[in-house]
Amino acid sequence: MPPLGLASALRTDDPPLTETLGRNDVRIWGAPYRLVPGVTVEGAELPRRLERLGYRRVHRRPAGPGEYFWGHEVFWIYRRAHRWGGKLRPAELLRLGLVESSGEVRSVLALDRPAAAGPGNELHADPRAPWLEPELVAESLDPDRARRIRVRLSELPPYVWGAVLAAEDARFFDHGGVDPRSLARALLRNAQAGRVTQGGSTITQQLIKVRDLTPRRSLGRKASEAARALALEAEHSKEEILEAYLDSVYFGHVDGIELYGLGAAAAAFFSKPPSALDLAESALLAAMIQGPNGLHPGRHPDRALARQRWVLERLVELGWVTEREGERASRGLPRLRVDAPEAPPARHLVRWVEEVVREGAPRRSGKGRGVVVESGVDPRLQELAEEAVGSGLERLRREQRALAGRPLSGALVALEAASGRVVAWVGGDPAQRGDFDRARNARRQPGSAVKPLVLLEAFETCGRRGPLHPATRVADRPVTLTQPTGPWRPNNSDGLSRGTVTLRDALVDSLNVPFVRTARWCGFEATAGRLRMAGYPLAEEPPAAFVLGAVEVSPLDLASAYSSIAAAGRAARPLPVTRLERPSGRRLERFRPSSRRVVGADTAYLITDLMVDAVARGTATGARLEGERVAGKTGTSSDQRDAWFVGMAADLVCVVWVGLDDSSRLGLGGGAAAAPIWRAFMAGAVGSRPPAPIEEPRRIVHRWVQRDSGLLVRAEREGAYEELFRRGALPRERRWFRADDPEPVIE
Repeated sequence: MPPLGLASALRTDDPPLTETLGRNDVRIWGAPYRLVPGVTVEGAELPRRLERLGYRRVHRRPAGPGEYFWGHEVFWIYRRAHRWGGKLRPAELLRLGLVESSGEVRSVLALDRPAAAGPGNELHADPRAPWLEPELVAESLDPDRARRIRVRLSELPPYVWGAVLAAEDARFFDHGGVDPRSLARALLRNAQAGRVTQGGSTITQQLIKVRDLTPRRSLGRKASEAARALALEAEHSKEEILEAYLDSVYFGHVDGIELYGLGAAAAAFFSKPPSALDLAESALLAAMIQGPNGLHPGRHPDRALARQRWVLERLVELGWVTEREGERASRGLPRLRVDAPEAPPARHLVRWVEEVVREGAPRRSGKGRGVVVESGVDPRLQELAEEAVGSGLERLRREQRALAGRPLSGALVALEAASGRVVAWVGGDPAQRGDFDRARNARRQPGSAVKPLVLLEAFETCGRRGPLHPATRVADRPVTLTQPTGPWRPNNSDGLSRGTVTLRDALVDSLNVPFVRTARWCGFEATAGRLRMAGYPLAEEPPAAFVLGAVEVSPLDLASAYSSIAAAGRAARPLPVTRLERPSGRRLERFRPSSRRVVGADTAYLITDLMVDAVARGTATGARLEGERVAGKTGTSSDQRDAWFVGMAADLVCVVWVGLDDSSRLGLGGGAAAAPIWRAFMAGAVGSRPPAPIEEPRRIVHRWVQRDSGLLVRAEREGAYEELFRRGALPRERRWFRADDPEPVIE
């Protein structure tokens, strides 16, 4: 077998070839994880995050990039250099001071600030909180591509990479990137044919073709390919080039999922890592490179067997394996253990990203065009979201016999409330393949999940009547409204009437009639206008039932509208992508967060407080998180076709929808179907988010209210309770020297 290590002296201080990008490469990056005081090591899952990035735990202060140390009072991370936001970020040694008893991060210091890398390629240190480098989300704008499994030559038996060389480039270690013998033979045959019929490409040239050139076959392109191959060999070692080739070579597809790289192929065809391949398996995979789909061993076993035997004969001819070894390996096709590749993560988000690229950089969205995408996705939270939705749907199928065999699905949208950045995104059952993105495109009735949004107008101005407040008294008894389609008689879900209730109790108990009366009092048009300001889609003249969620919206619509509550009255534009670049680093497009004022911060605070109460003692109790301030609201559409939960915790807004794709009856409410999924996701998510202390707006005041009359009374008076109000929008005070009429009731 040709010896490795011949060209080790060619290594430079540049990043390994497997980490550099060719002109045709695609990378979708998640957001860097910021390291801030207030989180705990376990809550932020720092060891897991570092291991996902390929860091190695050491038992001392790290000596080089890619290492970390976890002690009782200190957590050291030697962060690698990386590119983000159009700049090269330097490697840095980070020191996290810990509270020994809890593992809470109390301080974060960056100790290493290396010098610039050279003119025109400076390394910039970010002045804000240090972060971990971004994690890769996907390497293609096509979600039907298996995750690449990196290979390392040092971990492979020599016959694994030797079989590839025997099949594709036996003189790999003897040429400088272009093999004159192969090239001369190919030129002769092409001249005889009058066109390009044979390439004569070395492995280096094949790598260049995949990474940097279009698939068009021409003599000019072959010349460019050869020149680039010579340059690549001058800059990188043979080991790096071979490793990069094994990581990028195409192996066809299994069950519609494309396979790139030896690691993904070994897993798909033999359910094992490349290091565990035997000679027969290695030769078969090497044989497939010539024509991956035409030589697929499952679909074309005879062709695959013939090519595999040729590879084995070539190995024997070259003296890289013995005749006995070759004969033993050529007795038949090795047994396939085809394992359908796992569906790539963030499938539906990748589809959305592809649309953004098509609009922002249309020339980059074509096949063979490279682009680098920066997003706000947290890959660990994306994993949590897919686990929560997948296990939640499986639980429902298991516990609800009526759902067996039916098209049950779900969606989850998690946004950073202030910026609108998409943190996690699930557009359907992760166990099922399909391109329909329910998070963006499934429009369903949200039911009572819309009620907090109705309060945006009620608490802000209430049309021209002046703002209402949580203690506003509303009649809860039958009401009839005249609509173009006829009379409408809304009822509470339990069919009961409670006489008179406060708006706080109406939201906590999710009563329908008080919300209809409130919207009528403030004006249906004014209420609808405020919802549109928040990003909730409504027609010009929606039916009055929109206040009970009878107008269809997508989970993304709902999450965007709720950001107006979570972000102190400002609705954020959902942002799946923050930056587009060419692989060379040149910027193509930048997407900045944007938001619009919907209501004042005090109005948003009052609504949030009511939603906190709904989780504490109302219909949303299934979403409680120990030690966390959770604001939430369930939603169930008419006839229980759709189940929703909308909740806010830390700095996140998260919406979960569960339903059937054929729009038939689910038979479950939001508290039973959607809230457990929301809780499963957020239980892991909030610990990794930076602390988000809730500051009470200056215009919020605390007063005591007499329950029977709705009037303000002295603190802790019998029959009274404490309530929140906006300054200037208070009930009347009860006077001690005379009997006052109670606060009016909205009819």
